[in-house]
Amino acid sequence: MSTTRVTAAVAGVVVLLGAGWVTADAYDVVPGVVTLDAPYPPPVPFPTAPGAVEPPGLLAGPPEPTDPVPLPEADELRALADAVVAHRWIGESVGIVVADGVTGEVLVDVGGATPREPASTAKLLTAVAATSALGPDATVETRVVQQGPGRIVLVGGGDVMLAAGAGDPDAINGRAGLADLADDTARALALAGTTEVTLALDDTLFSGPDVAPGWTPGDLALGYMARVSPIAVNIAKTREEPYPPRHADPSMHAATTFAALLRDRGVTVVGEPARATAPASAVPLASVRSATVREVVRYLLHTSDNTVTEVVGRLVALDAGLPGSFQGATRAVLAEVRGLGVDVEGAVLADCSGLAEGSALPTSLLVDLMRVADADAQLRGVLVDLPVAGWQGTLGDRYGDLPARGLVRAKTGSLVGVTSLAGTVVTQQGRHLLFAVVADRTPPGGQLGPRRVVDAFVQQLAGCACGLP
Repeated sequence: MSTTRVTAAVAGVVVLLGAGWVTADAYDVVPGVVTLDAPYPPPVPFPTAPGAVEPPGLLAGPPEPTDPVPLPEADELRALADAVVAHRWIGESVGIVVADGVTGEVLVDVGGATPREPASTAKLLTAVAATSALGPDATVETRVVQQGPGRIVLVGGGDVMLAAGAGDPDAINGRAGLADLADDTARALALAGTTEVTLALDDTLFSGPDVAPGWTPGDLALGYMARVSPIAVNIAKTREEPYPPRHADPSMHAATTFAALLRDRGVTVVGEPARATAPASAVPLASVRSATVREVVRYLLHTSDNTVTEVVGRLVALDAGLPGSFQGATRAVLAEVRGLGVDVEGAVLADCSGLAEGSALPTSLLVDLMRVADADAQLRGVLVDLPVAGWQGTLGDRYGDLPARGLVRAKTGSLVGVTSLAGTVVTQQGRHLLFAVVADRTPPGGQLGPRRVVDAFVQQLAGCACGLP
């Protein structure tokens, strides 16, 4: 990334912070209960007396079908898309694709085949690939094993959302707790009569660089990303806020935290933790399990957390027999998406989160991916778990007082010069549409202008009478 872009990125962050823009963590608690308690009326008794007359309508058959939910007119959609492309706030490189969620028919395609920098809408690929390859109910395990007398090893299994204390069964970030792991480990050691140990850390699950070539020093310094590791406490955050500084060595921070917890439980830990590889013959002592893949995917979609997304991508790579590295993860994600029947021609992923410079995806790929997910019972959860407009995650502060509130579920994307949005919208007539808008050469000035144009377009898809700003 150029010096100009880095400077612009830092300046953009200062502006955003100054304006008080904060992305809050959110969880998907969707209201709505289908009531099954209402009593059915008693059936009409079938007449048995001679000459009895059937009640009117009893044998009339089912009612005539109602008119189908109408599709928006393709010409009208094209006019709306053309107005977006021509808008001075959106820039000169825009892809827009809208498809019918029922039939998959593409209703409008403006520049959809041209690969563009997707920003965080790239997380949709990682989310779908992980759900498909690993399964929505899969979890990962953080273990403690005994390598020999008095020597134990903390083994990272891909959970970077460990709680420093006890795990919370209702949480996603913090489902598994290091305190629980320490309790079970101390208990196992006591049963064996062991009171003194050395602690090693095995974080060899992943390989290759822990920082992508396309990330800038500012990405780490500003807390947009932590170094990628297979074990961390609270996504390596040093304090509670959306983008805090991250621990410089997330794995070792987890290990030293665990050592302190063991000491609190009466176990003498000699020295400081050191890195080692646990042998296959090591004896299991204790373990804790993460939230499920579906829950973790929901978290990364709602918060757009880059670190969690990169870890999930590496788990997809390992499942495919590839190295748990940036290259292995991006190859595995694209291969899994291709295997689902999505055309990935022209697609390039520099990382799995969309943070690194160098990713390029056709806008049509995003819509096609959502079409495939929508048609699959297992993958549909990815679309259901997207942030809801005006309510959740990165869409919590958008569409809040507009007619499309609650009608849009979408993944946002924001980088310097890039504004994107991809998801689903329900029209006011009740039609389910899939859409993606990617603008990767927006004018200087930040996200406010391009977002207003994109949001107005999506509002119009929903069927309101609003126009572009």
